[in-house]
Amino acid sequence: MTTVLIVDDQALQRLGFSMLLEQHPDLSVVGEATHGAEAVRKTAELRPDVVLMDVRMPGMDGIEATRRIVTSGGRSRVLVLTTFDLDEYAYDALRAGASGFLLKDALPGELVAGIRAVAAGDAVISPGLTRKLIDAFSDRLPGRTPDQESRLADLTQREREVLAALASGLSNAEIGERLSLAETTVKTHVSRILTKIGARDRVQAVIFAYDTGVVRPA
Repeated sequence: MTTVLIVDDQALQRLGFSMLLEQHPDLSVVGEATHGAEAVRKTAELRPDVVLMDVRMPGMDGIEATRRIVTSGGRSRVLVLTTFDLDEYAYDALRAGASGFLLKDALPGELVAGIRAVAAGDAVISPGLTRKLIDAFSDRLPGRTPDQESRLADLTQREREVLAALASGLSNAEIGERLSLAETTVKTHVSRILTKIGARDRVQAVIFAYDTGVVRPA
């Protein structure tokens, strides 16, 4: 059973999401929140598998709420809903630690699949689209921090090469072809990279690669 907290300031939107998700026996809506501060509090109380987060809300918005939920170190993962795929809200949500985002006009099946994917530990956005987002907002890249420098130093040369290829939007099979590695070996490298840099998923690894200069914006 995957538990979900719905966060949206519009009552009809929350009702619609709840009715949709409750049609699926493997999904359970454990609570609702109407703004970011309430989302942070209820996430700590209910510890849902997935927080379905709207970004544009009065008071504390979904971006700050996502940041606080992620930095709390809890088990909950955040799936953000936004209006456009290449806008600053999507970019800021990923930087805040969201496991991905979906458009608010996504089909019901896409929303359900996205929630299941995030609950399973996957990212609901391709590294390729992440790269496009970062390229679009490259002027806002913060630069390498001492902590990131330390984590980067833990990577072997081969792991840096795999990270660079991953950040270019390549799949495991494509990385293997580029670096003359078996796909299973690439999977092992990716798993070790995520552990060493403290990234939850491939999307966060792409952001780390840009922040540390492993790859550069186009």
